Amino acid sequence: MSDEEWERFLRESVKGVAGAPVEPSARAREVERRLRERSGQPEGWRSYSPARPRRRTGWYVTGLVAAVVLLVVGLFPQEVVGWFGGDDGGQEGAPLAAESKRPREAPGAEPHLRPTLAEPFRGSPAARWADGAAGITVPPAKATGWMDAGEVERALRQSRDFLVAAGLDSRVLRGERPTKAIALLNPHQKDVQEYLRTSLSSTAPTAKTNPLLLFSRFRPEQARLVGDVVKTRGRLTYREGKRGAVQVTADVTFVYPVTPAGDGGRNAEVVRTIVRREVVMNWDDPAKVITEPGTMSLVSYALDMTNGGCSDPTGYFVPPFGTSDEQSADEAHQVDPYDRSKPIDTSNGATSDGKGKGCSTATRS
Repeated sequence: MSDEEWERFLRESVKGVAGAPVEPSARAREVERRLRERSGQPEGWRSYSPARPRRRTGWYVTGLVAAVVLLVVGLFPQEVVGWFGGDDGGQEGAPLAAESKRPREAPGAEPHLRPTLAEPFRGSPAARWADGAAGITVPPAKATGWMDAGEVERALRQSRDFLVAAGLDSRVLRGERPTKAIALLNPHQKDVQEYLRTSLSSTAPTAKTNPLLLFSRFRPEQARLVGDVVKTRGRLTYREGKRGAVQVTADVTFVYPVTPAGDGGRNAEVVRTIVRREVVMNWDDPAKVITEPGTMSLVSYALDMTNGGCSDPTGYFVPPFGTSDEQSADEAHQVDPYDRSKPIDTSNGATSDGKGKGCSTATRS
């Protein structure tokens, strides 16, 4: 080896050659041994491969777009539904978004299909409505009148509890006393307490004392519910009322599929009784109104119904099985029972002052 080659060898030995393998230090070998024992890696200190950085720009963009979409849906659900075909949601059979405000138009036409015991809501817009209490939208609570936000939230929850107890409780639907609903009513409101005593005990109620003004009931020997699902759609709203009360207004449509009580055959007739209710409730300031904790006063209540009977009041819905009791309805007053874009017509609907029967001729059921 020449002197020049020997000098280059010594110089490279001190500085190191780029790309030349370097024997790991004792500490590095010890760390590697521990990692190998934990992971079960085979022997060989050269088996480690450094991770390569990956470009994630595409994933970041996708995540940002998804977050924006979710934010828009959360803030403007009705508008988003409208982008995909109005109140129908743009997809046949897809559940509708919760109703947060009055819709602009009636739901679109459904295929003309008769309801069955297996599919009691077939051929009806209600097939896409929520079940039971889930279909009653409760708005966010904020301080109003004499109540703070937490108290308003509780008042809204109890207002929905009243609607559930009066219109969805299976025992009440079979004609039993609406005990839970009554417990939420101010016992010091004399006119309402008199209505309750008279309407629930009379065998011949009048238009003013008809229990159907507040409670949904079927005579067990005449009709029975098909299954245990009642479809609902509606919402609660609230504002400050008189004397600082929190006034809650409920506007809810109930769809009850029923069949003759004595017919258990597979081809039994199924009729849908459709009831739209508007109930206005005051959660009064106990410093200004005599009341009891956890109870509210009724301001007004009204209903419009189809396929519930139009003869003299009996205290029960009377579905027109076989024949058409709807013949006694006002043919001049036709209503789409699924159209929630308009308020209840109080000139025809039954109200707490005894006006009207609440019976209309349905354009569809």
